[in-house]
Amino acid sequence: MIRGDIGEDTGLVNYAINGMIETIEYALGTISNTASYLRLWALSLAHSQLAGVFFSMILVDTKALGKEPIDLLKMTLLFYFFLAVTIFVLICMEGLGAFLHTLRLHWVEF
Repeated sequence: MIRGDIGEDTGLVNYAINGMIETIEYALGTISNTASYLRLWALSLAHSQLAGVFFSMILVDTKALGKEPIDLLKMTLLFYFFLAVTIFVLICMEGLGAFLHTLRLHWVEF
């Protein structure tokens, strides 16, 4: 076969094209992985922010603590309600984070 015919691999051009394709594929994979891990990190930060919101909505805004003994009982019950809601949201969001991480790993490994 004469050098330069159609279908023949020309060394340097083929090497450059393959190198460009590999570089683009690596860059896109890096960006994709970074975005995926940032999404998981944001989800883990969100439940601490939600706990702060629940604290302010349930305990601070109600202003249940006064000078009467019944107010102490109300504040105690509100605290346990706040604790239950916060733990429920924490478990749900951590489960969602684990699900997203597993889904991502299955997608990458597939």
